Amino acid sequence: MNTTTIQNLMTIVTRWPDLQAALEVPTTGAGFGLGLRGYLQALEQHEAAEAAALRTLERNEERDPDQIGASTAPLSLRIADTMRTIEVALHQTGTDIAAANQRALITPAPRDWNPDDRARRNKIAREDAQDPARWHHTPHHTAAYSALWLAARVQGGRWPGTPLTAGQHATIRNVAAGAVERIDKALDLLYVRRELAIDRPCQCGGRIEVYGGNGTDPVAQCRNCGAFWTERGIIAA
Repeated sequence: MNTTTIQNLMTIVTRWPDLQAALEVPTTGAGFGLGLRGYLQALEQHEAAEAAALRTLERNEERDPDQIGASTAPLSLRIADTMRTIEVALHQTGTDIAAANQRALITPAPRDWNPDDRARRNKIAREDAQDPARWHHTPHHTAAYSALWLAARVQGGRWPGTPLTAGQHATIRNVAAGAVERIDKALDLLYVRRELAIDRPCQCGGRIEVYGGNGTDPVAQCRNCGAFWTERGIIAA
């Protein structure tokens, strides 16, 4: 049993409500606030949504210099993109495993069977179709459902299919680890330090560096004069 894989799959389930809550958090605030996180995420530029977020931020040139990060940062775009990417990856992984390993549904009894045998066979067929351990080929499963289903397969739980192959275990391990990494980045749980990719420097002319994440309050600091700004937009030095 791959304990790390199971832990990552359960992490997806437990942190999913945090992603859903982040979609509803207003992206306008004093000082850096979520604007800072928007900058940090946009600077990654791994996906089109992040690039679009950066362009949106750079178009806002009318802010008070003391409020460097005060803007409507489209954080929800990054969160939504992360959630969609993870959901699709988990759903596709479950679909592929089911297509390769899952036993076909038990068919109902033919009409020419005797009534008792037909009733027994149809009862078994209904139970098989409703088996919660069976992967149902629908257009979409939630990330939590897919993660829990995959965790059960990794643990070797009973299901109408054959055990996973080494290759399938590796696929689930990679998908789960990648999903947790995306969640960490989206929720700003990783410590990040970046130079602000905007044309406006500090009032002294120096470049501004931002850092935060991993539970710390995001701040910005001028690399030349040392002045820095807190989330409230206060110049503290």
